[in-house]
Amino acid sequence: MSFLDCVMSHQNLQPEHPLMGASQGCRLPMKPPSCSLFFVGILWLLATIVTAYSCPTTCHCTDRNGVVVQCTSRNLEMIPPDLPKDTVVLLLSSNHIRHVTKEAFADLHHLKELDLSHNAIETVEAGAFQAISEGLRSLDLSNNHLTSLPKDAFAKLHAPVRLSHNPWHCECSLQEVLRELRLDPETVNEVSCHTSVQDEYVGQTVIQVLDSGINFCNFHHKTTDVAMFVAMFCWFSMVTAYVIYYVKHNQEEARRHMEYLKSLPSTSYISKDYDTASSVF
Repeated sequence: MSFLDCVMSHQNLQPEHPLMGASQGCRLPMKPPSCSLFFVGILWLLATIVTAYSCPTTCHCTDRNGVVVQCTSRNLEMIPPDLPKDTVVLLLSSNHIRHVTKEAFADLHHLKELDLSHNAIETVEAGAFQAISEGLRSLDLSNNHLTSLPKDAFAKLHAPVRLSHNPWHCECSLQEVLRELRLDPETVNEVSCHTSVQDEYVGQTVIQVLDSGINFCNFHHKTTDVAMFVAMFCWFSMVTAYVIYYVKHNQEEARRHMEYLKSLPSTSYISKDYDTASSVF
């Protein structure tokens, strides 16, 4: 039964006069089963549509073969949690976002373009882009405050990534991330070492340094070896100092004990005095 049929049957079943009996008119059933189910289905469908296409209050959403969510320059400090599940383009640039959590894009399986540029992002959790890695075609993290990235931050990601204009610290972990990453070719030469395990590479392009044969992981291992050697040397020095102190302390105690024993009267002298005292009494 259609919605129109339910309305028409509802109107046709109304009695023409309140005093008319059952034989002269039709009584309206209290809850027509078919109509009730129909109305429930309509409400469920409307709720589903509203949920799927709900737009964050601080953003603007448009439908272009999928939802385009425009959240640029909205003074956001975090990624909105109520993003439409059919979002294909998400623009979050020029805000104050500091952290990217692994739950931020967990439900956005249709996302193709993600712009997080010109924020204050300092950390990206491991697996933050895993849920969108298969369909994503563009990721922009340029102009943020990133110094390093976890190794699994871009797991299974095939999209080109923009990482330019971040204060990168060039060391082993960054090198391992970049090896698994597809950098955007237009901005690859703008990814530079702001700091480094070796000061001579500060200010240089990361890719050029790595292409020259430099391996930051070797520096890391050397630094670790030196630290271990210093720690072992300090430990050995402390043990040696303790042993020397212990020996000297025991020697001093032994010397004092011997002097004490020498200061005691001899046994023969004590026995003689005892015999004299006994004879007197």
